[in-house]
Amino acid sequence: MALVYRPMMQLSGMLFCLLGWVLSCLTTYLPQWKNLNLELNELEIWTMGLWQACVVQEEGGMQCKDFDSFLALPPELRISRILMFFSNGLGLLGLLLSGFGLDCLKIGERQQEQKKRLLLFGGMLFWISGITAIAPVSWVAHSTVQEFWDENIPDIVPRWDFGEALFVGWLAGFCLILGGSLLNCTICSTEVHPSSVHYTVAEQRDQCRHLETETRP
Repeated sequence: MALVYRPMMQLSGMLFCLLGWVLSCLTTYLPQWKNLNLELNELEIWTMGLWQACVVQEEGGMQCKDFDSFLALPPELRISRILMFFSNGLGLLGLLLSGFGLDCLKIGERQQEQKKRLLLFGGMLFWISGITAIAPVSWVAHSTVQEFWDENIPDIVPRWDFGEALFVGWLAGFCLILGGSLLNCTICSTEVHPSSVHYTVAEQRDQCRHLETETRP
């Protein structure tokens, strides 16, 4: 499949990947992975992230306290830290490799096969980065749902709910996978430059004129 606008697809893929990587980094440090609203005191909202727990008060603003120990965290938060770091690192590596494989970059114009390999490898890294961003967010959401509907917990005990960081993480993973897919789609296409099109049309016209002169009596 020939695509005249392959560089535009590559730039669109890179923009999606860059947006996804920024959102993934933001998700890692946001403290709103879980929210807890106390019915006894509606003026306070507790939030929990991968690094700290915070309380939002209407008069006192937000006060946060870092977790004292990594081993004291719940299993889903410990694994989520590792996976989010892994996702951010792979996303950064994918941006660097894919950047050198873009057609708009004049470096390595004569090494098209190597540039295609860089794009392919970068797109695969973005896929893995997107999956590793979605996995911890979905795991925390699943554990939150299980705890929310746990019948063994008394009704008077407050329940944790979804935080804003979970939705940011899902969006980050979607952007990374979409951007990586766009980059890999451009590898299967061949770019058609306008100059080559004009050259082909001119060559066909010359051949037609040559045939006309030969067929004339």
